[in-house]
Amino acid sequence: MYCPKCGAQNDDQAAFCNKCGTILQKAGPTAGAAASSYTTAVQYAGFWRRFAASLIDFLIYVAVSFLIDFVFGISPISRDWNGSIDTPREVIRYFGANALTVVLVWLYFALMESSMYQATLGKMALGIAVTDMHGRRVSFARATGRHFGKLISSVILCIGHVMIAFTAKKQALHDIMADCLVVVKKKQMEDSTISREG
Repeated sequence: MYCPKCGAQNDDQAAFCNKCGTILQKAGPTAGAAASSYTTAVQYAGFWRRFAASLIDFLIYVAVSFLIDFVFGISPISRDWNGSIDTPREVIRYFGANALTVVLVWLYFALMESSMYQATLGKMALGIAVTDMHGRRVSFARATGRHFGKLISSVILCIGHVMIAFTAKKQALHDIMADCLVVVKKKQMEDSTISREG
Protein backbone atom coordinates (compact mmCIF):
# COMPACT_ATOMS: atom_id res chain seq x y z
CA MET A 1 0.00 0.00 0.00
CA TYR A 2 1.30 3.45 -0.92
CA CYS A 3 0.55 6.61 1.06
CA PRO A 4 -1.66 9.00 -0.96
CA LYS A 5 0.11 11.99 0.61
CA CYS A 6 3.86 11.23 0.51
CA GLY A 7 3.97 8.09 -1.66
CA ALA A 8 5.81 5.98 0.92
CA GLN A 9 5.25 2.21 0.81
CA ASN A 10 3.45 0.75 3.82
CA ASP A 11 2.29 -2.64 5.03
CA ASP A 12 -1.13 -3.57 3.63
CA GLN A 13 -2.54 -3.76 7.16
CA ALA A 14 -1.22 -0.35 8.24
CA ALA A 15 -3.75 2.21 9.44
CA PHE A 16 -1.21 5.06 9.27
CA CYS A 17 1.68 5.91 6.94
CA ASN A 18 4.95 4.97 8.66
CA LYS A 19 6.66 8.04 7.16
CA CYS A 20 4.22 10.97 7.49
CA GLY A 21 1.47 9.58 9.75
CA THR A 22 -1.36 10.03 7.25
CA ILE A 23 -4.33 7.74 7.86
CA LEU A 24 -4.42 5.20 5.03
CA GLN A 25 -7.46 4.13 3.03
CA LYS A 26 -8.20 0.43 3.10
CA ALA A 27 -9.30 -1.57 0.05
CA GLY A 28 -9.75 -5.16 -1.02
CA PRO A 29 -10.70 -8.28 0.98
CA THR A 30 -8.60 -7.30 4.01
CA ALA A 31 -10.50 -4.05 4.47
CA GLY A 32 -13.24 -5.57 6.63
CA ALA A 33 -10.82 -7.13 9.11
CA ALA A 34 -8.69 -4.01 9.23
CA ALA A 35 -11.73 -1.81 9.76
CA SER A 36 -13.05 -3.95 12.60
CA SER A 37 -9.77 -3.67 14.48
CA TYR A 38 -9.27 0.01 13.70
CA THR A 39 -11.24 1.45 16.60
CA THR A 40 -9.35 -0.72 19.10
CA ALA A 41 -5.93 0.37 17.84
CA VAL A 42 -6.52 4.08 17.41
CA GLN A 43 -6.01 6.85 19.96
CA TYR A 44 -8.94 9.25 20.08
CA ALA A 45 -8.25 12.97 20.41
CA GLY A 46 -9.35 14.16 23.84
CA PHE A 47 -11.29 17.25 24.84
CA TRP A 48 -8.39 19.60 25.59
CA ARG A 49 -6.46 18.69 22.47
CA ARG A 50 -9.52 19.34 20.35
CA PHE A 51 -10.22 22.54 22.27
CA ALA A 52 -6.71 23.82 21.48
CA ALA A 53 -7.18 22.95 17.79
CA SER A 54 -10.54 24.74 17.79
CA LEU A 55 -8.93 27.80 19.36
CA ILE A 56 -6.40 28.00 16.51
CA ASP A 57 -9.20 27.64 13.96
CA PHE A 58 -11.20 30.31 15.80
CA LEU A 59 -8.29 32.76 15.56
CA ILE A 60 -8.12 32.06 11.81
CA TYR A 61 -11.87 32.69 11.61
CA VAL A 62 -11.51 36.01 13.45
CA ALA A 63 -8.73 37.14 11.11
CA VAL A 64 -10.70 36.21 7.98
CA SER A 65 -13.89 37.77 9.36
CA PHE A 66 -12.07 41.01 10.18
CA LEU A 67 -10.58 41.12 6.66
CA ILE A 68 -13.99 40.57 5.05
CA ASP A 69 -15.58 43.24 7.23
CA PHE A 70 -12.81 45.65 6.28
CA VAL A 71 -13.24 44.94 2.56
CA PHE A 72 -17.02 45.42 2.84
CA GLY A 73 -16.51 48.62 4.80
CA ILE A 74 -18.23 47.47 8.00
CA SER A 75 -15.14 47.12 10.17
CA PRO A 76 -14.85 49.44 13.22
CA ILE A 77 -11.78 50.95 11.56
CA SER A 78 -13.57 51.65 8.28
CA ARG A 79 -13.91 55.38 7.73
CA ASP A 80 -17.50 55.34 6.48
CA TRP A 81 -18.99 52.83 8.94
CA ASN A 82 -20.94 54.26 11.88
CA GLY A 83 -21.99 50.92 13.37
CA SER A 84 -25.58 51.08 12.16
CA ILE A 85 -27.48 49.30 9.39
CA ASP A 86 -30.13 51.96 8.82
CA THR A 87 -29.79 52.37 5.07
CA PRO A 88 -30.29 49.77 2.30
CA ARG A 89 -26.62 50.12 1.35
CA GLU A 90 -25.50 49.34 4.90
CA VAL A 91 -27.90 46.37 5.11
CA ILE A 92 -26.48 44.91 1.89
CA ARG A 93 -22.92 45.41 3.06
CA TYR A 94 -23.60 43.92 6.49
CA PHE A 95 -25.47 40.82 5.37
CA GLY A 96 -23.20 40.35 2.35
CA ALA A 97 -20.12 40.28 4.58
CA ASN A 98 -21.73 37.87 7.02
CA ALA A 99 -22.97 35.55 4.26
CA LEU A 100 -19.51 35.44 2.69
CA THR A 101 -17.96 34.68 6.08
CA VAL A 102 -20.37 31.78 6.68
CA VAL A 103 -19.61 30.31 3.24
CA LEU A 104 -15.84 30.63 3.64
CA VAL A 105 -15.88 29.07 7.11
CA TRP A 106 -17.98 26.16 5.82
CA LEU A 107 -15.63 25.60 2.88
CA TYR A 108 -12.58 25.85 5.12
CA PHE A 109 -13.76 23.08 7.43
CA ALA A 110 -15.45 20.85 4.84
CA LEU A 111 -12.69 21.05 2.23
CA MET A 112 -9.80 20.67 4.67
CA GLU A 113 -11.34 17.77 6.61
CA SER A 114 -12.29 15.90 3.42
CA SER A 115 -8.88 16.54 1.84
CA MET A 116 -5.83 14.27 2.05
CA TYR A 117 -4.84 16.16 5.21
CA GLN A 118 -8.15 15.22 6.91
CA ALA A 119 -7.74 18.20 9.19
CA THR A 120 -8.03 21.96 9.46
CA LEU A 121 -4.91 23.99 10.20
CA GLY A 122 -5.73 23.85 13.90
CA LYS A 123 -6.08 20.08 13.88
CA MET A 124 -2.91 19.71 11.81
CA ALA A 125 -1.01 21.78 14.38
CA LEU A 126 -2.19 19.46 17.16
CA GLY A 127 -1.57 16.27 15.14
CA ILE A 128 -5.18 15.11 14.91
CA ALA A 129 -7.43 14.18 11.99
CA VAL A 130 -11.08 13.53 11.15
CA THR A 131 -11.96 10.03 9.88
CA ASP A 132 -15.01 7.89 9.40
CA MET A 133 -15.62 5.02 11.83
CA HIS A 134 -13.08 2.84 9.99
CA GLY A 135 -10.24 5.33 9.71
CA ARG A 136 -10.99 6.39 6.15
CA ARG A 137 -11.09 9.90 4.76
CA VAL A 138 -14.56 11.43 4.92
CA SER A 139 -16.39 12.80 1.91
CA PHE A 140 -17.08 16.50 1.38
CA ALA A 141 -20.79 15.87 2.05
CA ARG A 142 -20.06 14.15 5.37
CA ALA A 143 -17.60 16.87 6.37
CA THR A 144 -20.31 19.41 5.54
CA GLY A 145 -22.86 17.59 7.71
CA ARG A 146 -20.35 17.40 10.55
CA HIS A 147 -19.61 21.12 10.26
CA PHE A 148 -23.22 22.26 10.42
CA GLY A 149 -23.90 19.68 13.12
CA LYS A 150 -21.71 21.85 15.34
CA LEU A 151 -24.58 24.33 15.43
CA ILE A 152 -26.69 21.75 17.27
CA SER A 153 -23.77 20.92 19.58
CA SER A 154 -23.50 24.63 20.39
CA VAL A 155 -27.13 25.70 20.80
CA ILE A 156 -27.78 23.12 23.53
CA LEU A 157 -25.50 25.08 25.87
CA CYS A 158 -22.43 23.52 24.20
CA ILE A 159 -23.32 20.16 25.74
CA GLY A 160 -22.66 18.58 22.35
CA HIS A 161 -19.04 19.69 22.60
CA VAL A 162 -18.62 18.72 26.26
CA MET A 163 -19.68 15.18 25.31
CA ILE A 164 -16.12 14.69 24.01
CA ALA A 165 -14.93 14.31 27.59
CA PHE A 166 -17.49 11.62 28.44
CA THR A 167 -18.02 9.43 25.36
CA ALA A 168 -16.00 6.24 24.88
CA LYS A 169 -14.57 7.32 21.52
CA LYS A 170 -14.20 11.00 22.48
CA GLN A 171 -16.99 11.98 20.10
CA ALA A 172 -18.89 15.23 20.18
CA LEU A 173 -22.57 15.21 19.26
CA HIS A 174 -21.76 16.35 15.71
CA ASP A 175 -19.23 13.51 15.38
CA ILE A 176 -21.89 10.99 16.35
CA MET A 177 -24.40 12.55 13.97
CA ALA A 178 -21.92 12.33 11.07
CA ASP A 179 -20.44 8.93 12.07
CA CYS A 180 -16.97 10.44 12.44
CA LEU A 181 -14.00 10.12 14.74
CA VAL A 182 -11.26 12.60 15.60
CA VAL A 183 -8.04 10.68 16.12
CA VAL A 184 -4.40 11.28 16.94
CA LYS A 185 -2.11 10.65 14.00
CA LYS A 186 0.40 7.81 14.34
CA LYS A 187 3.47 10.05 14.53
CA GLN A 188 1.92 12.00 17.39
CA MET A 189 1.03 8.75 19.15
CA GLU A 190 4.61 7.52 18.85
CA ASP A 191 6.06 10.81 20.11
CA SER A 192 3.69 10.70 23.09
CA THR A 193 4.73 7.12 23.90
CA ILE A 194 8.44 7.99 23.69
CA SER A 195 8.02 11.00 25.98
CA ARG A 196 6.19 8.88 28.58
CA GLU A 197 8.82 6.15 28.43
CA GLY A 198 11.64 8.68 28.61
